[in-house]
Amino acid sequence: QVRLAESGGGLVQAGGSLRLSCAASGRTFSNVNMKWFRQPPGKEREFVASINWSGGSPSYADSVKGRFTISRDNAKNTLYLQMNSLKPDDTAVYYCNAPILGIWGQGTQVTVSS
Repeated sequence: QVRLAESGGGLVQAGGSLRLSCAASGRTFSNVNMKWFRQPPGKEREFVASINWSGGSPSYADSVKGRFTISRDNAKNTLYLQMNSLKPDDTAVYYCNAPILGIWGQGTQVTVSS
């Protein structure tokens, strides 16, 4: 079964950092572009960042540019999101996604306190 599993979320104070991981299993994801999305409480899911299959061409939402970094380790079949200078507005459930496969993880909660 092909699946994605996020981890690394938690409660952090404003200005702090977290690193999210997304472990892929069931097939290799080394040839698949990947994305991070988030869904703030009471709002729709929104794009956060994307990266191509080889780890290049990172792209970010304006709201996280300069603070978040997307990366991947294809040898470990794992996607990452390094989040620095966190703000309360970053509070959301974070999801990883393989668009071409139509696969989503179950999400990990990030809560940033002021």
